[in-house]
Amino acid sequence: MMIPVEYFIDPRGVVRIHLNRPAASNALDPELASALEAAIERLVAETKARVVVLSGGGKNFCAGGDVRRMAESDNTPEFLSDLAGIVHRALITLDTLPIPVVAAVQGSAAGAGLGLVLASDFVVAGKSSKFVAAYSAVGLSPDCGVSTLLPRVVGFRRATQMLLAAKVLDADEALEWGLITDVVGDDAVGSRVDELVEILARAPFPAVGQTRRLARASFARTFDEHLADEAATIAAVSSSPDAVIRIGQFAAR
Repeated sequence: MMIPVEYFIDPRGVVRIHLNRPAASNALDPELASALEAAIERLVAETKARVVVLSGGGKNFCAGGDVRRMAESDNTPEFLSDLAGIVHRALITLDTLPIPVVAAVQGSAAGAGLGLVLASDFVVAGKSSKFVAAYSAVGLSPDCGVSTLLPRVVGFRRATQMLLAAKVLDADEALEWGLITDVVGDDAVGSRVDELVEILARAPFPAVGQTRRLARASFARTFDEHLADEAATIAAVSSSPDAVIRIGQFAAR
């Protein structure tokens, strides 16, 4: 039986979470969603994790929710509520982790797949990749944080083009709009991801991870709350072995 989500950590602390439902374009059904949640919960306990890579097998990164399973359900509202609940728990946990996330995208990133793109800090996309909200095509409203993260990332006017007018972005447009960080040849996605992973795995920890966490947390609270977190975090990070060494080296110049 095929494992819905593959999970692997290497000696550098690089965690790879790979959606493994290629025949269905990695569309999220309850089994895949639950496996994704389990993988991210497992990631929480990885004290040596330094960077996460999200990827999908087959021709497409993630085609969103499994529309066929929705149609087959005896109670579609309940099915969607349960499915969104599982994925949302996973995304909330991922959003709060002090670990940079890199997405490796090929083919289509649609609906919930777009949500996974928005949950990532770096997005490497193949030249032929496409990005689409996709919800209106099946008469649904967004989930997976798309309606809040997309306007923040690309701007409100551009987000409405994708959300309301079903605009599809190719890789070059997605780069221009700031939705992704890199466009490479379809066969070079893996090598570019590896380059980024190497940079991030060698970055000072926990500093870079906490920086990621602070940036993502900044939208959800007041300025004074955020400054208090910054002060507490910089103080805590300053005692890390990496910071002690680097501060000493800088001071000795």
